[in-house]
Amino acid sequence: MSNDFVHLHVHSEYSMLDGLGRIKDLVKEAKRLGQTALALTDHGVMHGAIEFFRACQDNEIKPIIGVEAYQTVWGRPMSGRDGQLDRENYHLLLLAKNMTGYRNLLKIASHSQLHGYYYKPRVDHDFLAKHAEGIICTTGCLGAEVPQLLMHGREQEAYERFGWYVDVFGKENFYIELQEHSIPELIPVNKSLVPWAEKFGIGLLATNDVHYVKEADADPHEMLLCVQTGESIKSEKRMRLSDQSYFLKSREQMEATFRPYIDLPASAYDNSLRIAEMCEVDLEDKNYHLPDMPIPEGFTYDTYLRHLTEEGLTRLYGERATNEEIQKRKEFELGVIAKMGFSIYFLIVGDLCRFAKSQNIWWNVRGSGAGSLVAYCIGITGLDPLKNSLIFERFLNPARVTMPDFDLDFPDDQREEMIRYTIEKYGREQVAQIVTFGRMKARAAIKDVGRAQEIPLNQVNRISQLIPAIPGKPVLIQDVMTEGHEFYNPELVDLYKNEPWVTSLLDYSMKLEGVTRHSGIHAAAVIVADKELVHYAPLMRPSKGSVTETVAQFEFPILESIGLLKVDFLGLSTLSVMREAGRLIKERHGIEYTLANIPFEGEITEQAFKLLSSGEVSGVFQVESAGMRRVLTEMRPHLFEHIIATISLYRPGPLEYIPNYIRRLHGEEEVEFKHEALKPILTETLGIIIYQEQIIQVLSQLAGYTPGEADLVRRAISKKKASDIEKHKKIFVAGCAKNNIPKEAAEAIYGDIEFFARYGFNKSHAADYAVITVQTAFLKAHYPVEYMAALLLIERDKTEKVVNFLNECRRMGISVLPPDVNYSGLDFEIQDLPAEIEPVKGDPMINYRFPVPEGSAIRFGMAAVKQVGEGPVQIILDARKEGGRFKSLEDFADRVDLRKVGKRSLECLIKVGAFDRFGKRSQLLAVLDQMVANSASVHDARASGQLSMFDLFGSNDASSSVSAINL
Repeated sequence: MSNDFVHLHVHSEYSMLDGLGRIKDLVKEAKRLGQTALALTDHGVMHGAIEFFRACQDNEIKPIIGVEAYQTVWGRPMSGRDGQLDRENYHLLLLAKNMTGYRNLLKIASHSQLHGYYYKPRVDHDFLAKHAEGIICTTGCLGAEVPQLLMHGREQEAYERFGWYVDVFGKENFYIELQEHSIPELIPVNKSLVPWAEKFGIGLLATNDVHYVKEADADPHEMLLCVQTGESIKSEKRMRLSDQSYFLKSREQMEATFRPYIDLPASAYDNSLRIAEMCEVDLEDKNYHLPDMPIPEGFTYDTYLRHLTEEGLTRLYGERATNEEIQKRKEFELGVIAKMGFSIYFLIVGDLCRFAKSQNIWWNVRGSGAGSLVAYCIGITGLDPLKNSLIFERFLNPARVTMPDFDLDFPDDQREEMIRYTIEKYGREQVAQIVTFGRMKARAAIKDVGRAQEIPLNQVNRISQLIPAIPGKPVLIQDVMTEGHEFYNPELVDLYKNEPWVTSLLDYSMKLEGVTRHSGIHAAAVIVADKELVHYAPLMRPSKGSVTETVAQFEFPILESIGLLKVDFLGLSTLSVMREAGRLIKERHGIEYTLANIPFEGEITEQAFKLLSSGEVSGVFQVESAGMRRVLTEMRPHLFEHIIATISLYRPGPLEYIPNYIRRLHGEEEVEFKHEALKPILTETLGIIIYQEQIIQVLSQLAGYTPGEADLVRRAISKKKASDIEKHKKIFVAGCAKNNIPKEAAEAIYGDIEFFARYGFNKSHAADYAVITVQTAFLKAHYPVEYMAALLLIERDKTEKVVNFLNECRRMGISVLPPDVNYSGLDFEIQDLPAEIEPVKGDPMINYRFPVPEGSAIRFGMAAVKQVGEGPVQIILDARKEGGRFKSLEDFADRVDLRKVGKRSLECLIKVGAFDRFGKRSQLLAVLDQMVANSASVHDARASGQLSMFDLFGSNDASSSVSAINL
């Protein structure tokens, strides 16, 4: 095999729409061909740069980082948006010669997206010239500027532009690129370009416009184009490439491609090697690039974190703060945090939480962060890690150097406020959201290919439904067709073997499965850097309405791996519900609740646990499902730790241990330990390993691992690699022997570790969520009207939930009043029950008696009515505020411009009874057009100062207005 050629014009799947090659496959094929280097030059983006760099490193291939940019026509600025002058663009191949060139490519790829996007992300000649240092450029493919000018007979312009590129990049960094893909126009263009090499002293460069990996991928690539453009494979007008030559070729194949059309010198191929030798970039960055933040004079980040921790320790533990165990834990955590360089990270997150507190923004920390005493002391978390036996190493492991990660939950409607604060604090150039990619999953690929092949939908659905849909665990088509696999389906295999249309459908689908289809924005995460983000990553435009002005083109694992700080601002609607319930409780009872003082343990939560044990948990966080309700009623939890265990056990795998746990909790089954040494670790969970933290404790206390080492072992075992499992079993048994634990007991304990390492839950995460579970149960048990009103208010746009919560209200004995233009507000509200309305009696079979205050009710909000937006409702409310309640239909039409409310909104409000006081719904609907027309006339007349609605109805007496509409 020949190794004397390098592909320098290569598109991966990140050239969305027309690239099929996965990066790993491209690199492996280059290695198979014996080629020593490979470039990546996606269309207008650099999504794959670092992934590609690492794949090349792993395969001992030299990575060349580039981009095929889009360029404006000569003289047009990238900011131009003229439909005639700026619609056209050219392609331009750019390769990073060194790190300066790589940084300039980041700027070009970013600036074209942020400031030059018009159909395509374009760069203009001026910006290119200012950022040409360290970049190798070519004349490009047939779509590039010089070839296009030649193709259209504008040879003088092409010659002048060619000279411009030579001047900008220098002779040593500019090459004449030649391609051959059965495109007739390429032949004269190539023949025109070749003589310029000698004339200008410029090298020739033969390339292949690679869009897929192997020649056999040509047909699947055509299918991809059909899927992406929505065309049929049978259509003559569909988008397609000129031939089937757009793959990674050997040098012999490259020479054979050009030979029939042009006699190229060997240097045209050798120059690919020369360029590869010239390009040297290193994208591995072992440093962290955390932003600076102001701290009081005289402190370092480490000493200031210590200062805040010790303040918090005294505040939270009082006299116990000097306890030896607490001090030892504090010193250990501060030492690890300082040694790993993460003091600034804790300070940054602590600052975010202080801001949230100052703005009355409720927050919660999910994940393993609750295991940190330091985080508890500085106000990030609200759960005592010592009292709840939470382990720091599960969060920040000194034996595994990775960035810590506090996942912060905020109310859905206040996430953006937190992100805006982050931008204001660290600068808009240093904060960005993060790209995500939608990739074709098995079922979607089958449906897309079936559509392109024009296979009847019912037949396609039949095949796609044979692929299991398991949330969070994508199942591959190949899995279902592999005998012995847990998802093996012999019916699909039989169809594949015996039905040609199924064979074709699945063959194409397997080729497209997993390919990047579109980009999006990460729902929660933002990235924060110590300087302009474009120094580290290419940027792109966000979608309309995004909080940040930029989006990083790398996915978050890549961004974290190059030392950038990711902060998750997750939306949790339950926090919004709790906040609104707290507001209503304060308004009605004068009691102020925050997330910090709603009880979740102790005697005060007795009613909360009675509610949980009753199973009447609609609207209670994490426990609403029918299965969870059964578990709660059987378990009858009465302690906070029972809820932590329930949340952890109610998952695939440990689910089978729930009956044992319940029987042991009620004394119906003996609590057994495989060895006495397990008692201090497993007594809390009645002898059953439930938490990942318990596995760490078992490994460290019984076998002598450090907690950090134990966490690494837990992770290794969880991956089910037989060699790792067997290796650590021997080490564990030997370690137990040193602690006088018999081999038989040690092996039995290791068997439990092996099972629960796969299924055990993060106790810190479960404890965080268990807090909210008990707190929401507390609010519902003690303040049922306020809590249900808050649920309805927050979930008002989710019809199914609203219906369920309204039914729950009636079961609980809470009266719900219908929408009414005279009494309803924008949202659900608590109001007094009118004397003429009999209160709802509630469900006599309910398992918990809610303390519903006499005479209280929840009024349906008008904006909660389907297809009625806030805008129309606000117009009605403004009129009502100004002139009081509406006396009649005419009064309503006179004071509210019904054109602004809209006929559709009025129709919906009539249908749900908001106008019942003014007549029957059928009658009101019948005169709706007349109402709107009359309202329009009177408001137009009033605008010109002429008459009122009662004038329009022929009377100045409001009492006669109803008959005038002829209901």
